[in-house]
Amino acid sequence: MPEGHTLHRLARIHHREFAGRQVAVSSPQGRFTAGARRVDGQTFVRAEAWGKHLIHRYGNGEIVHVHLGLYGAFGDGAAPLPEPVGQVRMRMESGAYGTDLRGPTACELYTPDDLTALTARLGPDPLRKDAVPDLAWSAITRSRKAIGALLMDQKVLCGVGNVYRAEVLFRAAINPHRPGTGIDRMEWDALWTDLVALMAVGVQRGKMHVVRPDDDHGAPAYGPGRPRTYVYRRSGEPCRICGTPILMGEMVARKVYWCPVCQAD
Repeated sequence: MPEGHTLHRLARIHHREFAGRQVAVSSPQGRFTAGARRVDGQTFVRAEAWGKHLIHRYGNGEIVHVHLGLYGAFGDGAAPLPEPVGQVRMRMESGAYGTDLRGPTACELYTPDDLTALTARLGPDPLRKDAVPDLAWSAITRSRKAIGALLMDQKVLCGVGNVYRAEVLFRAAINPHRPGTGIDRMEWDALWTDLVALMAVGVQRGKMHVVRPDDDHGAPAYGPGRPRTYVYRRSGEPCRICGTPILMGEMVARKVYWCPVCQAD
């Protein structure tokens, strides 16, 4: 599932291409036809992201909510776009830019109350300037659930998925099975600061890069050949720091990866 940096990057692109313009919106597939009619031809005001949720706002007050889920994706191109191929839930075009949305879990009109309810149940988003990290810290320090599970709980912290969960815990030398009550304030502050920085790189580059320069074995920064993860999907491979085989387990129905030496506690 796309993690928060993907949605924030999409929000930036859509805001850049559509803000202040009248946008032609349609639903070639037909499943968003009624919603598309409400925003078709309206002025696009802004796009923003909350964790893994994308929000489009229009001048007539309408709000479109998109959740990509496991299979959703936007594909863009020069407008006018060619005849749609496959199941296009929502098509947006303005000026020389167009984008097609396929396969989302949700593409729907929201009321302001719907949006308030959504944001109220989400934890702070490391990529939002208005985030309050103490809200996540409060939830973590009261819980005996594993920190690896808490970081994936969107009610505790939104936008973090399986890759950032595994990698930020490795960088902090924290075992994913340690309970939230076992995380001290300095560790939490360092985790939050690291997430803010790493996810911002993801927004800028469009890809996750979490390996520190000292550990990249001389590969060019962000270029071909540079290792992009420490532990994620590296089960059985040697740790980039100590050489110990990386372990893999199950946590909240997702695979979790860690080094038993570098993340011993």
